[in-house]
Amino acid sequence: MTRATTVRAVLAAAVLLVSVFITLTMSPRLGLDLQGGTRMVLQAKDSGTAKADRESTDRTLEVLRQRIDSLGVAEPVLTRSGEDRIIVELPDVQDPRQASEVIGRTAQLSFHAVQGPGTQEQKDAEADAAGDGPTLPDEQGGLLDLGPAQLSGAGVEDATADFDAQQGTGWSVSLDFHKDAGRKWTGLTGEAACNPAQDERRRVAIVLDGKVISSPQVDPSVGCKVGLPSGSTQITGSFSAGEARDLALLIKGGALPVPVEIVEQRTVGPTLGAAAVDASAQAALIGAAATALFITFVYRLFGALAALALAAYGVISYAALVVLGVTLTLPGLAGFVLAIGMAVDANVLVFERAREEYAERRNGSLRSALSSGFRNAWSAVADSNVTTLIAAGLLFLLGSGPVKGFGVTLAIGVLVSMFSALVIARALTEIAAGSRFVGDYAGVNGIARPGRVRAWLNARDPQLFRAPRRWLMMSAALVLVAVTGILVRGVDLGVEFTGGRLVEYSTSRPVDVETARDTIAAAGFADAEVTTAGEHDLSVRTGKLDNDGEHALRTALAGEGGETTKVRDELIGPSLGDELRRNALIALGVAVLVQLAYLAARFRWTFAVASVGALVHDVVVLVGAFAWLGRPVDGIFLAALLTVIGYSVNDSVVVFDRVRELWARNRRTPVADVANRAVLQTVPRTVNTGTGALFILAALAVLGGDSLADFALALLIGICVGTYSSVMTAVPGALLLERSSKAPPPARKRTPGRGKTAGKTTGKPRRDPADNGARV
Repeated sequence: MTRATTVRAVLAAAVLLVSVFITLTMSPRLGLDLQGGTRMVLQAKDSGTAKADRESTDRTLEVLRQRIDSLGVAEPVLTRSGEDRIIVELPDVQDPRQASEVIGRTAQLSFHAVQGPGTQEQKDAEADAAGDGPTLPDEQGGLLDLGPAQLSGAGVEDATADFDAQQGTGWSVSLDFHKDAGRKWTGLTGEAACNPAQDERRRVAIVLDGKVISSPQVDPSVGCKVGLPSGSTQITGSFSAGEARDLALLIKGGALPVPVEIVEQRTVGPTLGAAAVDASAQAALIGAAATALFITFVYRLFGALAALALAAYGVISYAALVVLGVTLTLPGLAGFVLAIGMAVDANVLVFERAREEYAERRNGSLRSALSSGFRNAWSAVADSNVTTLIAAGLLFLLGSGPVKGFGVTLAIGVLVSMFSALVIARALTEIAAGSRFVGDYAGVNGIARPGRVRAWLNARDPQLFRAPRRWLMMSAALVLVAVTGILVRGVDLGVEFTGGRLVEYSTSRPVDVETARDTIAAAGFADAEVTTAGEHDLSVRTGKLDNDGEHALRTALAGEGGETTKVRDELIGPSLGDELRRNALIALGVAVLVQLAYLAARFRWTFAVASVGALVHDVVVLVGAFAWLGRPVDGIFLAALLTVIGYSVNDSVVVFDRVRELWARNRRTPVADVANRAVLQTVPRTVNTGTGALFILAALAVLGGDSLADFALALLIGICVGTYSSVMTAVPGALLLERSSKAPPPARKRTPGRGKTAGKTTGKPRRDPADNGARV
C-alpha cells in the first residue's frame, strides 16, 4: 500500500469516526414543516415617526422576542431577514390566531396630557393643523380631548403586574422609566397636578394602538410642578390577573418601533411532519439500497466498495448538517436523499475511465489503471460538481423559506460526495487493487471487463451525428409541444407566487368535493377553490383569508366532515408573492448566465452556448410538462428546476470534457467524428449515473407522499430530458456552431507521468483510445 493510499485511509477513518460520534450524540434541527408549528414572515412598515430600517427592525425583533416568550413557546426562533423583515418560527403552535394576536399588534404606546372633556365634533375632526392630539373614548366610554403625545412607550424601562391585597386595590401595573423618559413623566404629571382634584385635566391618558387603556388621576398628594418620580407610578383599575399581566407585557415589551404586517404564514400539523420524515427515511433507505445493489452489479467488487463509501457519505453528510446547525426542512430532506443518488456520479466517472485505461493497456496493472481513472476523471468530476454548486447557491440566495434548506443540503451533499468518491472510495479500491486475487480475476474487480453497455456500443459503432440538424428538429418539436401546453393549459402558479392562502384539512368523515364547495360558499367564501386528495383530505385555496376567516371555514367543514384537523396552512401576501415570482425569474436568468460564463471559461464558446441552449430546452420542456399535467408550479418546483439545470449542465460537461480531450489528441480529425466517439465513450457513465438517481427519485415519488410527489416527478422528468438534451441537443448544436467558428482545435494538455507509467508497465507504445474506440 502506497503512502498516499495510507494517508487517504487514515483521513477517511478519522472523518468517519468523528461523523459517527456526532450522529450518535447530537440531534438534527428540524424545520417546522417536519416537526409541526407556525412560521411567519413579518414586514416592517414606515410609521409617521420612524422609518423601517435595519436598526428599527432589530429593536422590533427584540420586542417581539419578549412577547413570544410570554406565550410559553418552546425554543422559538426569531431572525431578521434583509433590512425590514423578521422571520418568526414557533414550534408546536398550531393556531396562528394566538400568535398573530400578540405578534402582530403594533402596540404604539404613548402618554398624553388631558386637555378636558372631548366632544363628538372634536372626535370627528381628530387633530387640527396646530398639532393637537386626538379625541378618544376613555375607559368608561366618555370622550377625552388629548394633547400631543409627550412620551412614547420606548421610554418604559420596566412594567410589572402587582396585586395589593392590603389596600384592596387588586391588580395594578407598576411603571419604571428610563432616565430621560422619567424626567418627561415627572414633568407631564407635574403639569396635570396643577389642576383641581377630580378635574379632567388632572388625568394622564395612556394610549395603546389609538385606544385609551388607562387615564388615571394624578393623586391629590402630588404637588403642582412636582410630579411623580419614575418608579413610583401605578396604573390602577378593575384589572383581572390576566389583564394586568397582558398590559404589563405590552408596556414593557413596549411599543414596536415600527408597525409590522404578516406577509407570509405557514402552519404544518405535527402528524404531517412526522409522516414526511418517515416517508423520506423509507425512500432514502430503499433508494440507497437499490442504488448500492445496482452499482455492485455493474462494477462488482469495486462497486461494492463504492457502496460502502456511499454509506459513509450518508453518515458524514448527516453529521455535517447537524454540526453546522442547518435547519432540516422537507425539501432539504429530499435534497439529502437526492444527493445520495448523485453521489454515485463521481464513482461511475472514475470506474468507467479506469475501464478504458485498463482495456487500453491490456497487460497493465489494475492499480495503474485505477490511478489513471481517478486522475483523468478529475476534470469532469470537478466541473460537473461546480455546476451543481452554482445551482445550490442560487437556491440559497434567491429561494425562500424551506427552499433555502434544499440549497444548503444539496451543497453539503455535493462537497461530501467528492470527499466520499475521491478519498474514501479511492482508498478502499486502491487497497483492493493491490490484491493479487482481485487483479487476476477480471470477473471480480469490475474494471477489467468493458461492461455490457460499452461492449454493445463498441460492437455496433453507430454514427450519431451525420445529420445533426435532425436531432435539433426533434428537440424543437419537444419544445413546441411544451410551449403549446403552456399556452393552452396555462401554468398553475402556486399560492407562493400568486399570493393568497392554501389550507389543507383532514376530516374524520368522508366529504365529497361538491359538498365541501357548497359548505365553504355558504360560510362566505364562494371564490375559494376546493380540491380533494382522497375521501378524508381537502385542499382549499383562496385569494384572501385572515385567521378568523380560516377558523370559520374550518368550523363550517366540521359540520359536514366531523372532526376537522388542519394539516397545512400557507398564507402569502400579494407583495411577497410578486417578490417571490420575480426572484424565481431572476434565479433562472442568473443560472443561465452564470452557467454560460463558467462553461465559456472552462471550454470553447461553442460548447458553452450549446450547453446553455440544451439547458433552456430542459427548462421549457419541464414547465410545459407540468402545464400539461396540471401540476402546481411553486417554490418546491423551482428547487427541482434549478437542480435539473445543474444536472443537465453536469451531463453536458462530461461529454464536452471528453470531446475536448479526444480532439486535442487528434486535431486533424473532423469534429463530428470526435464528438461521436466522445458520446459513445461517455454513454455508459450517463446511463449508470442516471439509473442510480432514478432509483432514489422513484422511491421518493412512491413513498414520499403528496408533499414530495411533485418534487420527485419534476426531477424524474428533468433528468430524463436532461440526459437526452446533453447528447442530442447540446452536441449537435455545438457541431453546427463549430462549422461557423474559425477557432483552432483545442491544444493538447500533457498529463505528467502518464506516458512513462504506461511504457514502464507494458513495454509497448501507448495506444490512443481515440484511434481504436470501437475495440475497447
